[in-house]
Amino acid sequence: MDKKIVSFIQKHHLLTLATLGERLWCCSMFYAYDEVEKIFIVASDETTEHMGNVSQNAHVAGTVALETKTVGKIQGIQFSGVMEQCPDTQKRLYFEAFPYARVMNPTLWVIRLDEVKMTDNTLGFGKKITWKREL
Repeated sequence: MDKKIVSFIQKHHLLTLATLGERLWCCSMFYAYDEVEKIFIVASDETTEHMGNVSQNAHVAGTVALETKTVGKIQGIQFSGVMEQCPDTQKRLYFEAFPYARVMNPTLWVIRLDEVKMTDNTLGFGKKITWKREL
């Protein structure tokens, strides 16, 4: 994955997740990022609408964006991937990023990134950087 995409992801901690089940739904989630596996690690209760959607359709999409009103500073990513329950080996990363979450004993999930498109206007208006997982 391009280092500009990785650097952007590592500087942020909140994503918007879009899911599709009986209807479209989205939510905001804190994330930890595993650069080696190219996954987001997130927490969510299984009873939420978005996780109900994931139980029907594990394919998800989302964004991470810098909030700015200055056009020349706009940066953000769009991603697609597959969401599944987090293996125990990955949980440590989430609790290192959000140690207070441990007491809530959350259910953790991973979003395996399959495709990422970054818009980075600091490199020129509308500049795009893309990445796809090799299957």
